[in-house]
Amino acid sequence: MTDVTQSTTPEPTLRRVMGPKLLLFFVVGDIIGTGVYALTGQVAGRVGGALWLPFLLAFVVAFMTAFSYLELVGKYPRAAGAALYTNKAFGVPFLTFMVAFAVMCSGITSASSAAVAFGATYLAAFVKLPTVLVGILFVIMLALVNFRGVGESVKANVVLTCIELAGLLIIIGVGVWAVLNGDGEPSRLVEINTADKTWLVAITSATSLAFFAMVGFEDSVNMAEECHDPVRIFPRAMLWGMVVAATIYVLVSVTSSLLVPAGDLAAAKSDALLKVLDVGAPGFPREVFSAIGLFAVINSALINMLMASRLLYGLANERVLPPAFGRVHPTRRTPWVSIIFTSVIAIGLVSFVDISALGGTTALLLLVVFAIVNIALLVLRRDKVAHKHFRAPTVIPVLAAIFCLYLVSPLSGRPAQDYRVAGILLAVGVLLWLVNSLVKRGLDRRANGDSSPPRATTS
Repeated sequence: MTDVTQSTTPEPTLRRVMGPKLLLFFVVGDIIGTGVYALTGQVAGRVGGALWLPFLLAFVVAFMTAFSYLELVGKYPRAAGAALYTNKAFGVPFLTFMVAFAVMCSGITSASSAAVAFGATYLAAFVKLPTVLVGILFVIMLALVNFRGVGESVKANVVLTCIELAGLLIIIGVGVWAVLNGDGEPSRLVEINTADKTWLVAITSATSLAFFAMVGFEDSVNMAEECHDPVRIFPRAMLWGMVVAATIYVLVSVTSSLLVPAGDLAAAKSDALLKVLDVGAPGFPREVFSAIGLFAVINSALINMLMASRLLYGLANERVLPPAFGRVHPTRRTPWVSIIFTSVIAIGLVSFVDISALGGTTALLLLVVFAIVNIALLVLRRDKVAHKHFRAPTVIPVLAAIFCLYLVSPLSGRPAQDYRVAGILLAVGVLLWLVNSLVKRGLDRRANGDSSPPRATTS
């Protein structure tokens, strides 16, 4: 009798530790991340000196999509985010799995990219160590912090977010100082690169890339089960977090264009902001900015690994994945199986995959996910819930879905490589779906056999 009771004891719930301030820092820290540090030069290469415009347009599309997420997280304040909403709206397990896979890929790929950047770029400014070894140790460190507890993780995020914001404020301050002293070229702010394309394609191509810097706000919905009163605190925290991040992005991009020609920014690639610093404040020590970059990649990776593990946990609770992924540690109250699983994938990416070109592909996959979420919101309007929640004006998800699909299409000027890599990732997702279906079918058959009530007998 004791054994039966233990086997049917429900898993402990996740610990609710995030209030409105911690959630705001989570949103800001997740959006800022390493995106603007790495993408400024690439966006300049596509659009020219008007690189502030793609960041602004990316914010507008993301901001509209955020309204859909806010209504859905208000109705269904549970982990799993986009996959949960897809499952409720369409009830197609394959589509739910592929949405979850795309979101998980975005989180783990971003974290893995940060791990490589940590060892190859920022740490290399101080000490030379094997990049793969540093990346693996980096992922293990994140897993330990993640397992320790969400309270410790989000408090670390507050400190790290403040540090990475300080780095961007340094860039903005340098730009203001340089302009006040007569430096800078304002005419660059309206220059659009039309050398081999129209101005519309130049802008939309750059926007489709800049969109990668605005993603991250959607990760927060996967933390709903670890927030106090998520229905109430999410709207203000998410929207204000996005406004703060977008304002900083626009100011950084304006500063970059004022001080450095677009061609030089593009040539500098991931070191574009260091180039801005060299021009605007030649005496400023590069090591300080490299140290800030170290903290930025740590924060970005930590938040993405938090999101990925909670996504799997939520899907296990929705019976899309095997129940093992829903296991919660009894004392730490963290989803330990999902943490181990996502960390192993990240270690594999760091060890064996060239992940330098996945930024555009990640943005492509997330734009598809965002389009599905916007459509899911319209479908789920017929599903009423008893409690009050945020409601988005109907026109917003409609426009957001259209803009997301446009940025996904070749009409936006998206390079063919993004589609090739996305196709490979989705093919892997289909293979995993087949494996997951077989495993889940076996587990369900075994569970039905074990849990069937004994047949009544007469004596």
